[in-house]
Formats: sequence, structure tokens, C-alpha cells
Amino acid sequence: MLNKAMTQTALTRLLALLDLEKIEENVFRGVSPPERLQRVFGGQVLAQALVAATRTIDPSRPCHSLHAYFLRPGDPKVPILYEVDRSRDGGSFSVRRVVAIQHGQQIFVLSASFQSMEEGFEHQSRMPVVPPPEELEDEQDVLLRRTDLPPALLNWIGSERSFETRSVLGRGPASAAGDRPPRAALDHIWLKTRGALPDDPGLHRAILAFVSDTSLLDTALLPHGKTIFSDVQVASLDHAMWFHRAFRADEWLLYVQDSPSASGGRGFNRGAIYTRDGVLVASVAQEGLIRRR
Repeated sequence: MLNKAMTQTALTRLLALLDLEKIEENVFRGVSPPERLQRVFGGQVLAQALVAATRTIDPSRPCHSLHAYFLRPGDPKVPILYEVDRSRDGGSFSVRRVVAIQHGQQIFVLSASFQSMEEGFEHQSRMPVVPPPEELEDEQDVLLRRTDLPPALLNWIGSERSFETRSVLGRGPASAAGDRPPRAALDHIWLKTRGALPDDPGLHRAILAFVSDTSLLDTALLPHGKTIFSDVQVASLDHAMWFHRAFRADEWLLYVQDSPSASGGRGFNRGAIYTRDGVLVASVAQEGLIRRR
């Protein structure tokens, strides 16, 4: 079991990651964690770009939707420049376009829409019936008990995490090669930050955008008996997200994920995020690259 000091440090680092430096009007700079990775995690760029857009918006207008494309792999060794275009400020809606730049090239683009709060028609889909998080075990603890995984993989699994996740069906690699028995392209994962967050709705949206990219693409690999650790090349191509209702990312949320289709070296994935009392707070859609190496 991870100690509290470690988990708080991981969460503090995530918050620092999302605290962008303003270097000019509508221009912000973000950095990546010091870990040596081949490329920047897509959820990081997504969340940082949303933070940059939100910094140019009246707080009374929360983000209700975003659409993004990952254009090039991000370089984790250099900062990322986020340029915000104030596309529109209307009576009820504001729109922002954010371009992320490294080495003089665009690596990511985001369009986000913000809306003043208002009352209207209400309906939502029903949350699946699943065991509560208290009846499930932290995925990290489950995987760290494995004795058949390579030491390098176990070291990565044991690194500090800002989120606690509890999978209803289990998603860890079933073999040292990263493979697992094929099953339906559907999963339910409980998640929340490992510690309390400030009372900033915009921050909670950015953090949920960050974590929404961690497991969604892997859903398309479930029917094929593969994971991101298998002999496959995976990468997020685009990401869309809709925020329906208020929520807190430091309280348990159920991430319902499925993959209706895979074709042409791409997997399409959907997600619905509920509070533990069944309120639908966000929806997600993503297409990603899934190639055999």
C-alpha cells in the first residue's frame, strides 16, 4: 500500500503541472514531469490546453465541450507553448481555440466552448449497476503483487500516482508479454484523486480531462487480448469531451467505457462518467491508433 506522503506528492505535482505560466496575453507555457518518457502523455496536453483556454474566460462560464486533435508526439524535455485564440464571446457562449507548439511546430489543437449557467430540459442515461469502490481493490496494489511481470514494468506500476483507480473487471496485463484473454470491449472503472482538491470547478474539469485519456484507448484492445504493454503501437488521435453537470474529481466517479468499432488501424472508444449516486457528469469519445508492431 502506498503511503500518504507519496500520494500527496503525486497530486501536488499534478496540480503544479496544470498551473501554467502566463508569458504574454493569451500565451501560456507548460512543462512536463521529470520522468524520462518517449513522448508527452496526451491527457497532460489536453488538460493544460483546457487550463489555458479557461484562463481567458469569465469564471461564470464553465466549459461544456471540447474537441481536440493530437498532431505530433510531444517532447517531454522542453516546455510547451499554448497560444489561445479568443474566437468568440457571445451573449451566452464563448469559444476558444488553443494551439500547442514545440520546436516551432503545432503538436496539438483544441477547440473549447464555454456557456453561462442556465436552466433547461433534463434527462440522462442510467448508470450501470456495479459494485461500489469500497468492495474493490486499488489496481496498483493488485498489480504490485504480481511476481511474473518484468522488473521494469513493476517499477513503472509502483511509481507515484495522483489517481486511485478500481476496475470492476480488472485491466492489468495477464502475461509478462502484456497479453490477456480476449473479452468484450467494455469496462467500468472507479476513480478519484488521492487527496482533496481546491474548490475550483475549472480545475476539476481539467483534471477529469487529464484522467479521461489514461484508459479509454485500451478499451479497443480488450477484444483482441492485447494491452498497451503488448506488441502494439498505440496513440491517441483525437479526443472529445462534454461536461454535463457539476462534479468533484476528488470524489468517486465511475468511468464507463466501451469500444463499438476497430478498423483501419484505429480503435473508436466512448466513455460516460457518473458520480457514485448515478448522476451523469461527462461524456467522452476518442479514436486512437492501434497497430500491430
